[in-house]
Amino acid sequence: MNDPNKDPRFLHDPYLTYAAMRSACPVQAVPTGSGGHSSYLVTGYAEARQALGDPRLSKNTAAFFADKESRRRLHPAVAHNMLASDPPQHTRLRKLVTKAFTPGAVAELRPFIAKVVDRLLDQWPVDGPVDLVTGLAVPLPVIVICELLGVPEADRPNVQRWSGELFAAGKPGLIDAASNAMAEYMTGLIATKRLEPGGSLLDRLISARDGGDHLSEEELVSLAVLLLIAGHETTTNFLGNAALALLQHPAELDRLRSNPENVPAALDELLRFDSPVSTATFRYTTEAVTLGGTEIPAGVPVLVALGAANRDPERFPSPDQLNLDRDAVSHLAFGHGIHRCVGAPLAKAEADIALRAILTRFPGLRLAVPPDQLQWRHTRLLRGLAALPLLT
Repeated sequence: MNDPNKDPRFLHDPYLTYAAMRSACPVQAVPTGSGGHSSYLVTGYAEARQALGDPRLSKNTAAFFADKESRRRLHPAVAHNMLASDPPQHTRLRKLVTKAFTPGAVAELRPFIAKVVDRLLDQWPVDGPVDLVTGLAVPLPVIVICELLGVPEADRPNVQRWSGELFAAGKPGLIDAASNAMAEYMTGLIATKRLEPGGSLLDRLISARDGGDHLSEEELVSLAVLLLIAGHETTTNFLGNAALALLQHPAELDRLRSNPENVPAALDELLRFDSPVSTATFRYTTEAVTLGGTEIPAGVPVLVALGAANRDPERFPSPDQLNLDRDAVSHLAFGHGIHRCVGAPLAKAEADIALRAILTRFPGLRLAVPPDQLQWRHTRLLRGLAALPLLT
């Protein structure tokens, strides 16, 4: 697989490469980094779903890298979070988080999300150019997750900057510095909330209990950082990718413009078509595993290409076409199994409200530049636009 930092064609459209790889073999070894090391890349849907649910594929990064020399200086709160853990630790942490991060909390947020969307769209020109990424896709989820966690407004620009820097592919120093800045900030915010409790999600995490169990200080900081990052980076990409997909499929766009109440039913197909998370987070084999007929030895990283799996014609016929009538509920954009994204309901709520508002308020919205001139973010894990210039 080409390095996205070195191949602009792959960055712009990885699906041709994924299709060729999947056709040759849905699970195959690919070179990673220097020193001749390899990982296994999964591009088939059935194989990806199996890998995501296989307990022999561990997410315990601390164990994997324990005996490996590294010059990296990632803060432990970023390097060793709930997402990078296995049962029983993962089960325990997720149970405590789920108690605070409920669908009811998302439902209560909908009026706030709608107000934020309206406020952001009020700033769009009536007849002129606008960048959907900076004008909506970036600020909306940042404001929402910060509101949910109780991050003061004055601190939100820094949170947004640190989060973006954590995905700066090819810049390890910047990533490490951002991880430490984010963790130090959250440590201070948690200390403040202990002195002055409120009603935010972070306050509920501080007081969360499961019998006699509760979150340690280190776990609190780790979860808070994880929720901040995961709570807005993927949604930012979801909004931009979904808007672009609709603009490139005028018939489907017209259908939603005529019936914006159908947006919720369209979200799964939009997620499938251009997944905001291109590759699932780190996994490695704890023992030899056979996946898609390929024997993977123990102790080897496995990269699950969610975007590739969601374009597998064996699971989704004519996968390169956006079809809003398709039953795409089984897509893997939010993952699968015990690590499936806990914030999926919030991401869908934000996309639902935002897309409906755009369709209603800007019926003539169209691309301001040819699609091949669009710039994509330089990040391996995520897939999202650096900018989406539109004419209102």
